[in-house]
Amino acid sequence: QVQLVESGGGLVQPGGSLRLSCAASAVSGRIARIDDMGWYRQAPGKERDLVATITSDYNTNYGYSVKGRFTISRDNVKNTVSLQMNSLKPEDTAVYYCYANILAIGSSDEYIALKSWGQGTLVTVSS
Repeated sequence: QVQLVESGGGLVQPGGSLRLSCAASAVSGRIARIDDMGWYRQAPGKERDLVATITSDYNTNYGYSVKGRFTISRDNVKNTVSLQMNSLKPEDTAVYYCYANILAIGSSDEYIALKSWGQGTLVTVSS
């Protein structure tokens, strides 16, 4: 009933910057509330790791390896979450996934709690 669409991945040189964005929308029914949003990443052959999270009242949490380099933000009106990535390193290369904990209202006005994921966007840091 809800989809998350990501954008902004690509190839960047070490030391460069990229900005990822993710927009949540209802495919059927409507979104009542979005609680936590955030980003995870998965490098080839590795597990999916936390990058950053943000609550509905803008409290943030970052993975150790990205603190001081990445900044997460959200727009509660547009239902979007963004990740500004600076000082990128080759080890930041991964598929980045956004997620959102959503309370949706179905077509029969029922409330549905969902954890929705984006399709993933590839970030490659290489010279």
